[in-house]
Amino acid sequence: QVQLVESGGGLVQPGGSLRLSCAASGFTFSTYAMSWYRQTPGKKRELVALITGGIGVTHHADSVKGRFTISRDNAKNTVYLQMNTLKPEDTAVYYCKAKWGVYEYWGQGTQVTVSS
Repeated sequence: QVQLVESGGGLVQPGGSLRLSCAASGFTFSTYAMSWYRQTPGKKRELVALITGGIGVTHHADSVKGRFTISRDNAKNTVYLQMNTLKPEDTAVYYCKAKWGVYEYWGQGTQVTVSS
């Protein structure tokens, strides 16, 4: 049974940091591209960052480049999103996604709120 379980969300002040984790099970994690998306009410889910399977090439959205970093630990079947210098506009539900060919799985999401 495939599972993606996000954790690490919460309330943080502007300028603060959080690290999100997504623990995966039920599939060959190392071969899957892993990504983080975020969504706010009434808006389309948007890609935040992606890391490929294999050698782990990364891509970050312009809005988070230089502040967020995606990484993966294939030994732990976990993908991370280190978020620094957080801004109120980063407030959203963050989702983890695994994709390989036609196979695509989503986590349940974790809330990140950036507010003073």
